[in-house]
Amino acid sequence: MIYKRLLIILLLLSSMLNAGNSFLMPDQAFKTNIETTKENVEFTLTLDESIYIYDEQLEISIAYGKESTEITDKLVFPIPEIYHETNVHFGTLTIKVPKILIQQITNNSDAVVEFNFQGCSKAGLCYQPMTKTIEYKSEKIAVAQPAKEKKSESGTIADTLASGDVALILITFFGFGLLLALTPCVFPMIPILSSIIVSHSGGGKDMTAKRGLYLSIIYVLAMSVAYTIAGVIAGLFGANLQAALQNPIVLVIFSGVFVALAFSMFGYYELSLPSTWQTKIDKLTLKEDEESGHGVLGVAIMGFLSALIVGPCVAPPLAGALVYIGGTGDALLGGAALFVMSIGMGLPLLLVGAGAGKYMPKPGGWMDNVSKVFGVVMLGVAIWMLERIIPIGFTFILWSLLFFGSGLYLFRLGNYISKVIASLLLIIGIIFGIGVATKATNILDPLENVFGDKKTHLEFKRVHTVKELDDIISNSTKPIMLDFYADWCISCKELEHNTFSNKEVQNKLKDFILLQVDTTANSDDDKALLKRFNLFGPPGIIFWKNKKELKNITIIGYKDPKEFLNIIGKEF
Repeated sequence: MIYKRLLIILLLLSSMLNAGNSFLMPDQAFKTNIETTKENVEFTLTLDESIYIYDEQLEISIAYGKESTEITDKLVFPIPEIYHETNVHFGTLTIKVPKILIQQITNNSDAVVEFNFQGCSKAGLCYQPMTKTIEYKSEKIAVAQPAKEKKSESGTIADTLASGDVALILITFFGFGLLLALTPCVFPMIPILSSIIVSHSGGGKDMTAKRGLYLSIIYVLAMSVAYTIAGVIAGLFGANLQAALQNPIVLVIFSGVFVALAFSMFGYYELSLPSTWQTKIDKLTLKEDEESGHGVLGVAIMGFLSALIVGPCVAPPLAGALVYIGGTGDALLGGAALFVMSIGMGLPLLLVGAGAGKYMPKPGGWMDNVSKVFGVVMLGVAIWMLERIIPIGFTFILWSLLFFGSGLYLFRLGNYISKVIASLLLIIGIIFGIGVATKATNILDPLENVFGDKKTHLEFKRVHTVKELDDIISNSTKPIMLDFYADWCISCKELEHNTFSNKEVQNKLKDFILLQVDTTANSDDDKALLKRFNLFGPPGIIFWKNKKELKNITIIGYKDPKEFLNIIGKEF
């Protein structure tokens, strides 16, 4: 009898202890079911309401023969929740492993699919890691080719280079160059080239179409060489040469050069090489025109510098070529593609040069006024370059002074046409002055705060390191947009003022986490972030959904609101 009483007491104590802890047995806490459907092997895990599992402990692998391959990153998982600052799952989750994936990995052989997970009770107990398996018998069917991963624009262009079809590559990149010629960053090259042609039409000698075309070819070839060298260096060594040339000191120096050119055109002094140098250069570069006194070395130097200083920010064709060079080391093909692209980009400049040479009137007193016009243009280019590093308010002041001063000067000429043009310039100068007073932020819309609603801009959180970015991605349950920006990047500012201020775009992005990397300083951290995404400069926009990067909608270069919405509409 005494033994029965002791047994009853022990059972009562045991039940009291269990009642106090309320911990479930593993099979009660984690109910699993694995089944094979027509297309998938499906693993369903049903958790008790007091149980959760860790997202990072969910691993799926395939064992076949002596091999084992983890396929976790190839599958779609439910979005985790944040619990005690950790990504976890509650309730029921189903994970589907496509049969086609198993067949591709195992080459149509039998396999074992393993599902590994580990979880805890809210009451404080953590269970040991668990594994559930199912044997998969190969159905011995033909394995379909895997669907091609959707590529971004630059990714597709890099693939074009990788195809090895040299003729197709060069033709394609020539077409890209023609498209780049229509971008705003190339426009300042037109007045620069035009002013060069004007300066070479002096000396009492007519400027012919042949001479104008010749100078334009020199300019464009030098520009193409600059892009090719910069591109190959960037691809092989990971350096963004254009970014380096946007250093404030460099920009101030070259702005000073354009100011010096402007005052030379105003007639205050003449910029020229010593006569002995000019004679030697002319004999080497233009024997048939020795009497002109104008060599082409200066034209080549100006073309080279224009490409680096005034040229466009990284657009998809340039980025695609750089991605290819950086990934393969094939600097020859990548460099050739960049050279041909630059020729395409410079083709309109050749037309400008030939036209200016053919239709330019004979030399005379009128050329003094034309030189002064191009002097004003040179000052405009200097201000345009300084925009990247000076406060926007000061930029408005400089533009206002330039237009207002030009208008006052034209009034001195006295003729009717001059006064009409002068009046327009004075009005524009006043408009920029209003922009200063109303604290406008868009140089293309000085009256933005005068008429209509004031534009609102997206609020970005700045990211400085790769680790900081990874932490945000891993802890986020929302879609993410990461924007690469720089103060010297014209296309970045176009995105900011035109695309990111658009109400439809803002509505589309209202549920996104908006991040931004400012690469203005081109620091080591900036370079590491650019390298992470195979970017060679801004602008570049990367997206994540369910913690996965969406490479097929990566945006490089400027996109207007309609294009931007069309691209992200593929995934969101």
